[in-house]
Amino acid sequence: MAVDDDLIGAIMDKLREVIDPEVGLSVVDMGLIKDVSIVSEGKVKIRMSLTVPSFMCPLARYLILSVKKAAESVPGVKEAEIELIEPY
Repeated sequence: MAVDDDLIGAIMDKLREVIDPEVGLSVVDMGLIKDVSIVSEGKVKIRMSLTVPSFMCPLARYLILSVKKAAESVPGVKEAEIELIEPY
């Protein structure tokens, strides 16, 4: 559906603003965002990974919360669920 595609596009654009401070690139440009889907009206699910396992990444919590906050700042998104996919 075009409306869903527009919303997902807007979310991806906003996620480009989330920069990994250690690398200096966005989580989108680094390929960490694996999927964005609309669960229901106002709710989205974002599947993401990190460059290393989360227990080894000192910025894991920061990145996850930054992705959630960025997605929830997009008009039409009330809640963003983040699913972390371990990179192994």
